[in-house]
Amino acid sequence: MIESFGKLIRQARKEKGHSQRSLAAILKLDFTYLSKLENDRADYPPKEDVIRSLARNLDLDEEQLICLAGRIPQKYEEVLKLNAQSMPMLLRRLRENPEFAQKVFEAANEEEST
Repeated sequence: MIESFGKLIRQARKEKGHSQRSLAAILKLDFTYLSKLENDRADYPPKEDVIRSLARNLDLDEEQLICLAGRIPQKYEEVLKLNAQSMPMLLRRLRENPEFAQKVFEAANEEEST
C-alpha cells in the first residue's frame, strides 16, 4: 500500500539507482526541494509539470502521482468546474460512505479496463 507521495518517489528513486542530487539535476530542481518532497515536508504540493517529470523519470503513473500529491490533473479541472455545486456533496459521500465509494471506484475501474 502506498503510504505517501514522498515515500513513493523516494522508493522509486532508489529502485532506479539515483541519488537525490542526480535525480534533482535531471529534473532541474534543487536537491533540497526534492528532499522536502520525499520527506513530505514541502509547504505545498509541487506543480503538475514537476510531478509529471518525476513520474516519467521514475516510471510511475503520472495521473496517479498527481492525485497522490494532492492535486487534480488539469485535464479534469473543466469537469470539476462544470459540476462545482455537486462536487462537495460527492466528495462528502465518498468520505462518509465507504460502500458507495467502493462502488464508484469499481465502476471507474470497469470503464478503464473495457
